[in-house]
Amino acid sequence: MPYVTVGEENSGNIDLYYEDHGSGPPVVLIHGYPLSGRAWDKQIPVLLEAGRRVITYDRRGFGESSQPTSGYDFDTFAADLKILIEKLDLSDATLVGHSMGTGEVTRYLGTYGSARVARGVLVSPIPPFLLQTGDNPEGLPRSLFDGFMQTARADTPAWMKGFLDNFYNMDVLGGTLVSDQAFQASWSLAIAASATAAVACVPTWVTDFRADLPKIEVPMLVVHGDADRVLPFEKTGKRLPGLLKDMQLVVIAGGPHAISWTHADQFNRALLDFIQAVEITGTSPLKATASSAPN
Repeated sequence: MPYVTVGEENSGNIDLYYEDHGSGPPVVLIHGYPLSGRAWDKQIPVLLEAGRRVITYDRRGFGESSQPTSGYDFDTFAADLKILIEKLDLSDATLVGHSMGTGEVTRYLGTYGSARVARGVLVSPIPPFLLQTGDNPEGLPRSLFDGFMQTARADTPAWMKGFLDNFYNMDVLGGTLVSDQAFQASWSLAIAASATAAVACVPTWVTDFRADLPKIEVPMLVVHGDADRVLPFEKTGKRLPGLLKDMQLVVIAGGPHAISWTHADQFNRALLDFIQAVEITGTSPLKATASSAPN
């Protein structure tokens, strides 16, 4: 299995597990909390069939990657991504992040620029800034995140179960768009994560990305479900038009946080259309007021 070393902790390396398939323009898929690169199982075959080179990797603390007790912040996550991109010598890449993965995409582009990146995709995004502050009244109160931390620390398996229920909107979509087996597979990935990472990632959700967004020069696609219970559209994706210079917004009606799984056909079509449009025109079709994905 391929690994890239991104650091050290005491006597051991910190290694990220990645997979690299196909040929053609590269697409890097960055998963959300608390899963792994396997979260993209419905996108990988479609991208390969479209003639793309597809790279997935497991964030530190998750999947097959090392489980260190440090480095759970977006500066480090973006630096990890930079090491992977440079190791694979990628150019003209498409960076696609889901949930926490959108933080990696945003912080990477804001910090390191777009010399190796042609476009970015934010799926169920965490930017611009989730925490309610004096200059960010649209955010959520800190007490909410403190409660998440307490629950995650006190009983991580129970926390993961509740999180995944909202991840998939299981009370609505369970048994139809989400099978019991798919939920169980996600559960197995979630509880295999580092106990440290399971808790330490929660405070990263209040990272302020407002300074990163204006620095992004490449076309961006934002895809969000309007029934997202984890990162509500009104608090996140809806606020991004005007903060990104070149942006297309696709809102999927009834979509939960896990839209790349539950609404894979709509999501995949939006993703491929965006990639192909940017390749042809060099810019995204500006549709910041789009209300739904194509049927």
